[in-house]
Amino acid sequence: MILIPLTDASRRPTRIPVATAAIIAVNVLVFLLELGAGDAMVSRWSVIPADVAAGRHWITILTAMFMHGSWLHIIGNMVFLWAFGPQVEDLMGRGRYLAFYLLGGVIAALAQVMADPASTVPNLGASGAIAAVMGAFLVSYPHDTIRSLLVIFVFVRVAYVPAVLLIGVWGVIQFLSLRTGAPQGGGGGVAYAAHVGGFIFGTIAARLFVRGGGDSKLEWAR
Repeated sequence: MILIPLTDASRRPTRIPVATAAIIAVNVLVFLLELGAGDAMVSRWSVIPADVAAGRHWITILTAMFMHGSWLHIIGNMVFLWAFGPQVEDLMGRGRYLAFYLLGGVIAALAQVMADPASTVPNLGASGAIAAVMGAFLVSYPHDTIRSLLVIFVFVRVAYVPAVLLIGVWGVIQFLSLRTGAPQGGGGGVAYAAHVGGFIFGTIAARLFVRGGGDSKLEWAR
């Protein structure tokens, strides 16, 4: 069974999500550049924990969050970003949202480095930053309903799932996978430490980035 979030069925952004669309556009552009440049670009601009831990190539903490390893990787990440990003952008405002997204990606990358500082496996992808967005959505709009695609073998249907359930279960899976030592990083692995780091940052820091305090717009979980 696969559950793919599509949009927030409970609310629509009051403004066009320009920042979210721009982030997606940059990710797609960088991925197309990767296809042309090949492994050399991936090796140069991905996060290699051992290098960062040794104080080298710190710029990759930023560049790696706009890179992806495959079409499935980028499509999956961008679908999740489009499902949750517009509402968080609307809540924070474009500038604050962009800063929040980038900082979430940085925190996620550093969490991955701390989890395995000796690793020489390249790490790349936007999922850590997107995990921060999901964390912010969870604490801001836990009662919203997410329109999703439910795929069971060849059967596909639209399902409406509470955000607290969809994102909550996703978060639990990331924590459990990290604790059980599931494969991480490149080579087909998943950077669970980055997911957990970004998610925790998102849930804790979201309120600090809300435009003008934003109390009238929030449904903070109590």
